[in-house]
Amino acid sequence: MEDWPAQIAQVALWLTDHQMNMELSEEFGTLRMRLPLTTAPNILPGNALREDWAGFVKPGPDVYCVGNPPFIGHQYRSAEQQADMHRVWGREGKVNRLDYVTCWYRKAVDWMVADPRAESCFVSTNSITQGEQVGTLWGELLPRGLRIRFAHRTFQWTSEARGRAAVHCVIIGFLLREPARRVLYDYIDIRGEPQAVAAENINPYLLDAPDVLLPSRTRPPPGMPRILQGSKPVDGGHLILTDEERTALIAAEPAATAWIRPFLGSSELINGTKRFCLWLRGIPPQALRGMPLVAERVRKVREVRLKSPTLEFRKSAEVPTLFTQDRQPAGEYIAVPEVSSENRRFIPMAFLQAETVASNLLLTIEGGTYYHFGVLTSTMHMDWMRAVAGRLESRYRYAPSVYNTFPWPDPTPAQRAAIEATAQAILDARANHPGATLADLYDPIAMPPDLAAAHAANDRAVDAAYGQPRGWPTEAARLAFLFARYQGQAAPLDAAPPRRPAARRRRAA
Repeated sequence: MEDWPAQIAQVALWLTDHQMNMELSEEFGTLRMRLPLTTAPNILPGNALREDWAGFVKPGPDVYCVGNPPFIGHQYRSAEQQADMHRVWGREGKVNRLDYVTCWYRKAVDWMVADPRAESCFVSTNSITQGEQVGTLWGELLPRGLRIRFAHRTFQWTSEARGRAAVHCVIIGFLLREPARRVLYDYIDIRGEPQAVAAENINPYLLDAPDVLLPSRTRPPPGMPRILQGSKPVDGGHLILTDEERTALIAAEPAATAWIRPFLGSSELINGTKRFCLWLRGIPPQALRGMPLVAERVRKVREVRLKSPTLEFRKSAEVPTLFTQDRQPAGEYIAVPEVSSENRRFIPMAFLQAETVASNLLLTIEGGTYYHFGVLTSTMHMDWMRAVAGRLESRYRYAPSVYNTFPWPDPTPAQRAAIEATAQAILDARANHPGATLADLYDPIAMPPDLAAAHAANDRAVDAAYGQPRGWPTEAARLAFLFARYQGQAAPLDAAPPRRPAARRRRAA
């Protein structure tokens, strides 16, 4: 902070003091006015991440550190801010990917060590309580004794400045001792007012649940099929075709028909957009040479890869007919969009055939059954996803670790059959609206009643498999159950060797 902003802050503190005095006067009926001004706020101009906080204010009882530090993702930091990150966190591990705001948490913890009676509270981006940042940040802070005393879960903060930028925030109050009481402020409407709820514990996901840090697990629970990211071309767009380009290419070179496949990412799956790719795995050289237009596209792919700064991609220029990462399932699979709108209650998943190539913006579960589909499209799994998935802006970003850490139920044969039936009913309800895209069907306003009813029945079946046929009263209660279940399953899951997934019981539509 420079001198001029410091003076503005000083005036703002005087104004706030005056406003509070006026409220106090109105409440008690006696005039309280601190004029003329005799006490000045003590403001230190400087970089908060480079100053010695204890040299300015000693921690102690009734000393509170509060603030609204800047939110800046790792990809948007300036060189100076990057240097600040290194100064606070060092250079080892994944801390470099933390949000800039986390520096204030580390500084506050170091400041409070001298006297744990002090407390701190910061407004922050909600990304520090979601996705991969949770394990990195709180894995550093919890061992240092940090405990969360109160927290506002995600709410939307709209600036009154020109442009009215809206960000999704949390507020976290913390200290270095066990608090006498804990309070969670939950928002049914992120633009509305919160409801205060007493909590036994507040974990890094801002849930009344144990302090569990989910690992970035790379294998699924035993007996479950693997989830993989789709295939990545790194081709400069030359292996990808729009519907119009596909039609024109086939008209010019009919032999290309055999080498063109549908190509779907998150957007194409959800919005029904047609896109195709040249899938040239196994193409005979004489066949490629017999299609000059296709061969020209392959030549351009080679040029793009040779110019790449990444050694791996330059090496892949030796096989320009192939995607750089080929993870295409050999059989039918469940497709999970990597990115989906936060406005939907359910991430729209679908069964796709092996002929449809999944891009790296789709996740694939080869061999997924109706049972897996039913559980994954349930509110149970959606609440888990909302708690632990990362975000792209405010949209959900589904990662394999969401699936791999999910605490699955242990259904009886009858419960499993019930979930399979309700999963089929969801697909049947979708089929009742042949002209609608998944975006249409899962719009929170436009969702057809039969599809909504099918999802409600599926939720009841999944909840029953978890031993709670009447469900849970709130999302927070559901998540508290899931985190406790995860904690009970975590040790055996982490210790268990990988197993082959169970064979599919029947073909999904």
